[in-house]
Amino acid sequence: MHRRNIITALFAGVGGLAAAATSSVRAKAEPAKPDKSKVAYHLSDLNKVEFVLGNMQNHIDGMGGPDTVTLALVVHGPALKAFHAAAATPDVAAHLQKFTKAGVKLNACGNTMHAQNVTLGDLLPGFVKADEGGVVRLAELQAEGYVYLRP
Repeated sequence: MHRRNIITALFAGVGGLAAAATSSVRAKAEPAKPDKSKVAYHLSDLNKVEFVLGNMQNHIDGMGGPDTVTLALVVHGPALKAFHAAAATPDVAAHLQKFTKAGVKLNACGNTMHAQNVTLGDLLPGFVKADEGGVVRLAELQAEGYVYLRP
């Protein structure tokens, strides 16, 4: 009788392991929810401002909206002139307003701001100053897991 109990326990244990393995396989078969994508756009060319802003909007739309992607824009060099409030086109201002509402992080190079003699108050709303410089900010974003894009 004692042998039967051992054999019964053995079969019960094997059955339990099989059930656990099956549920583990099912859990792995279900697609995992991807992490929110993080992308840093690098903009320094004045003639590419509209193009880059369009790419960023396409990125948000293509990912299904701002809840699925975190975007950062780092602007330095001549491109920063396009974001001076006094000189910005209506299209640039409209893009920035949408991006600010969508949570896009707007970074202006502190070195470029100094060279162009502007403050954050002179730029379109939403920008923060990258005190150490635009390229340093890009490196920091990459260290934080952002993918680097320079269209």
